[in-house]
Amino acid sequence: MAGHPRPAEFARHLRTGLREGRRFVGRHAWALALLFGGLLLPIWVFSELADEIQEAEAIVFDEPLLRFAAAVARDGFDRVFLFFSQIGYAWGVVPVDIALVLALLALRHYRAGIFAAIALGGAGLLNLAAKQAFARERPTLWESIAPEQTYSFPSGHAMGSAALALTLVLLAWPTRWRWPVFAAMAVFVPMVGLSRIYLGVHYPSDIVAGWAAASIWVVGVYLMTFRRRTPFARH
Repeated sequence: MAGHPRPAEFARHLRTGLREGRRFVGRHAWALALLFGGLLLPIWVFSELADEIQEAEAIVFDEPLLRFAAAVARDGFDRVFLFFSQIGYAWGVVPVDIALVLALLALRHYRAGIFAAIALGGAGLLNLAAKQAFARERPTLWESIAPEQTYSFPSGHAMGSAALALTLVLLAWPTRWRWPVFAAMAVFVPMVGLSRIYLGVHYPSDIVAGWAAASIWVVGVYLMTFRRRTPFARH
C-alpha cells in the first residue's frame, strides 16, 4: 500500500534502531545505572516508606527484625555494634567527611572537593530537616544501652555513612582504587545500619530510608557536578 514501508524496509529500519540502541546503552551504561540504581529506585523506596510513616502505618518488617536483634543480643555483639555505631557518625563519618573535603581542595581537585562538600554537607542538613518533618518517635521495645533523644526517621547514621560511602565510591570509580573502596564500603555501611537496629534506637525502615535518601542526594549532586567530566580533572 502506498505510503507504508515495505516489510524488508521496515525490518532494516528496526535492525538499525536496535543497533543504535545498543550503542547508546553501551556509551551511557554508567550514567544509566546511576540514574536507575541511584535515583529512580531509591526515590520509589523512600516515597513508599515516607507514605507509610505519614499515615502512621506499621511497616511489616520493623518489629520482627527488632525482636530478632533483641533475641541475639550478647556482650560480644554489644562491643562490635557499639563500635560501628560510634564510627558511623560523630567519631568516624563526620571527621572523615571534613578531612576528605579539605584534602581534595588542598590537592587542587576543586570540582571533586565541591562535589564532596555539597554531597556530604547537604546529606546532613537534609537528614535534620527530614527528622523534623516526619517526627517519628524511636522504638521503645527495650531500654537501649546507647539511647538517643532525637527523632527516628530517617536514620542519620545510615544516611551519613551511605553518603560518605557513595561519595568515596563515585570519586574512586575512575581510578584503580574503585574495588578496594567499594569492598570496604560494602562492609562499613551495612554494619553501621545493623548497629542501629541492634541497639534498638532505629526501626529497620529508618535505615532503609536513610540509605535511599543518601543515594538520591549524592548521585543527583554527582550527575549535576560532573556530567561528562572526570572527577579528578583540575578546573
